[in-house]
Amino acid sequence: MKLGLSALVLCASLACAGRVWATTLPDCCGDDKVKRNAKTEAGQPLPAGPEEGKAEIVLIEKQNQTIAPFYDATVRFGLDGAWVGANKCDSYFVLTVDPGVHDLCAGWQSDLENLKKNVQLTSFTAEPGQVYYFSGEIVASRDTPNFKFSQLNEDEGEYQVKSGKLSTSKPNG
Repeated sequence: MKLGLSALVLCASLACAGRVWATTLPDCCGDDKVKRNAKTEAGQPLPAGPEEGKAEIVLIEKQNQTIAPFYDATVRFGLDGAWVGANKCDSYFVLTVDPGVHDLCAGWQSDLENLKKNVQLTSFTAEPGQVYYFSGEIVASRDTPNFKFSQLNEDEGEYQVKSGKLSTSKPNG
């Protein structure tokens, strides 16, 4: 009886440990407890470009269809260890950054463990006067939604911005 109970406790402990490990995010993202509410506005002016001596990052979310009835996904973006914004349903936002190496993180903001694991990372070197476009894309299919994060070239980035909505977000609470 003791052996069976010990095995059960060991299995339960390992299952819990696996769950904690699966939701641990990389350092460049931010605290997983920080959720962001995103709102979008169509018809906003396009980004004006970086200020003198700075670089600009345009973070875009693309979604091929709603994930569930009346549910659009929210993608959080982290920069150098903090969540800096979120997008919802074909939108974008713009950040101004200092020149140098920066770490970027994009993750599907969700309370569902299997979706929360959709986190991808990259780093880049920002140069003064340059604009960098990155896209977090959710492709929903019959079987499962897929998430990918990639840098876009200038033409593709500008097109996505022109066809998207400006997103503003703030932390919950």
